[in-house]
Amino acid sequence: MNLQTKIPLESKDPKIDYGSEIVLLGSCFSENIGSKFGYFKFKKETNPFGILFHPKAIETFLWMATQGEQYTETDLFYSNEQWHCFDAHSSLSNANKNSVLSGLNQALYDTREKIKSATHICITLGTAWVYRLKSLDMIVANCHKIPQREFQKQLLSIDESKQCLQNCIHMIRGLNPSAEIICTVSPVRHSKDGFIENNRSKAHLIASVHQIIEEHKNLSYFPSYEIMMDELRDYRFYDTDMIHPSALAVAYIWERFSEIWIAPRAMQTMREVEEINKGIAHRPFNPNSEQHLLFLKRIASKKHQLQQAYPFMSFE
Repeated sequence: MNLQTKIPLESKDPKIDYGSEIVLLGSCFSENIGSKFGYFKFKKETNPFGILFHPKAIETFLWMATQGEQYTETDLFYSNEQWHCFDAHSSLSNANKNSVLSGLNQALYDTREKIKSATHICITLGTAWVYRLKSLDMIVANCHKIPQREFQKQLLSIDESKQCLQNCIHMIRGLNPSAEIICTVSPVRHSKDGFIENNRSKAHLIASVHQIIEEHKNLSYFPSYEIMMDELRDYRFYDTDMIHPSALAVAYIWERFSEIWIAPRAMQTMREVEEINKGIAHRPFNPNSEQHLLFLKRIASKKHQLQQAYPFMSFE
């Protein structure tokens, strides 16, 4: 008896292994998958500007990074006792103006260098709904709790979303012609936009991505949205807000991603990394027992062996 709709997935190349360098940009689902890469100690960079929900925000970020641009004091504003930038997530905000500027510009420089050497770049689109700041006539990445009356909400058309993606690809290719770009649409429902409005938004994103894929090489689509909607059609796969995927759902989608993108030779190393991570997380009943001390020695030995093979790995 088959109790689940299974989406057929084709194996992809070039595979991701421990020599790969991965850059993940976009909505909070990039954070979910990025945390999995981090847990298994791959070389990865996730959202240097924090979560970016829509294609225009990602395009603006990539423009600033790839063109070697920098932010100045005029790009910041002060609100709720902190300095902010409309192009970045509030995680980069700070009470110290110089700290914000330094953080923004360092992130731009680091991203440019990461893109140059990246083997795989993952872009996750969350929504096609954007907010335009009326006073400056600009689309922002984050409203930073500024009153909604200061913004005009609008839905990017399929063509507008497609143009943003085309620009993103062009800028990436300008620095790194060979990187594999993986696009996906976040399975997170943006319920604050409204459920019908969320579906309109996701439809625009999916249509724009597939039009782009038909026109470009080294560009792939991973169906995280479709896996959530069709394979995981049960509320046990949602978090307590009934909106975000649960930890179980994220783990499942990661497994599906791994099936087609992770090189088989990397799987054994992933198992070894996981064994060490579980060992580090273990809380013994008696930390001074001989048995536990021997256990710690075994974990330390395994860490040393892995770090000899992969010096970039850190278990701190």
